[in-house]
Amino acid sequence: MSRKTTPFLRTLRRAALPATGLVLIAFFGAYAVLGQNGILAYGDYQRQLAKREKDYAALDQKRTVLKNRVALLDPDHANPDMVDEMTRKELNVIHPDEVVVPLRK
Repeated sequence: MSRKTTPFLRTLRRAALPATGLVLIAFFGAYAVLGQNGILAYGDYQRQLAKREKDYAALDQKRTVLKNRVALLDPDHANPDMVDEMTRKELNVIHPDEVVVPLRK
């Protein structure tokens, strides 16, 4: 009993390996363009980077202000105005001749 193959089956067997290769290349190519870390996601990464750099600059500015306030409160040579300001703020105390202007945030 000999097996006879038709020309169509022979062609199909010969084309199976290249077709599989093309499908794999197409899959990985599509993922490289459309995937989570693909080329189209690059613009989103750029927007996130710009936002985070802006946030970092704001935090760095706040850090500089806080660093200056800490330096003014150094126990060895504290700034009297800074100590007075913080004491009044914490104890909620004012002099009778002062006017308090509330600020909204």
